[in-house]
Amino acid sequence: MKKILGVLVALLAATVLVTGCSSTPKEGAGVEGPAGAGGMGGEGASTAGLAGRTGGYTAADFNNPNSPLYQHIIYFDYDSSEIKPQFVDILRAHASYLSAHPSARVRLEGNTDERGTREYNLALGQQRADMVARFLTAEGVRPNQIETVSYGEERPADPGHSEAAWALNRRVVIVYLTK
Repeated sequence: MKKILGVLVALLAATVLVTGCSSTPKEGAGVEGPAGAGGMGGEGASTAGLAGRTGGYTAADFNNPNSPLYQHIIYFDYDSSEIKPQFVDILRAHASYLSAHPSARVRLEGNTDERGTREYNLALGQQRADMVARFLTAEGVRPNQIETVSYGEERPADPGHSEAAWALNRRVVIVYLTK
């Protein structure tokens, strides 16, 4: 029993380290975001039927609402840089396009809501952008095709002061510099 407890404690400690524990104030000062924030306002495009599609994307897909390349905003939960499952296929589609078009380049713009200190929000926005960059490179995108920047709370998608507004502001925007 003590051995199992020791393993559980070690796993918990590893989880805390991986999730980026911080001693600075959290983005939301103890208020959790809604569970489904990622799909608000039509931004969380459905990924039904995307699994299994690899490559074959063209620049026209960026203007097609039925294409995963049309979706260029990845939303995050409160105080998190973990990519939500509903955005995995969308990111894979962007990775597929970028891999097939080596001259294409993207800027990943990390954003947070207004809660938390400026410094903390800049760091969290950078963590979010870096997480998306790591995902794309793991999917075969060349690192020289990606740049990251954090705007923290400085560029809100919604200037409101509600949970709905904050959920829209916790995001990474994929901006194509060249297609």
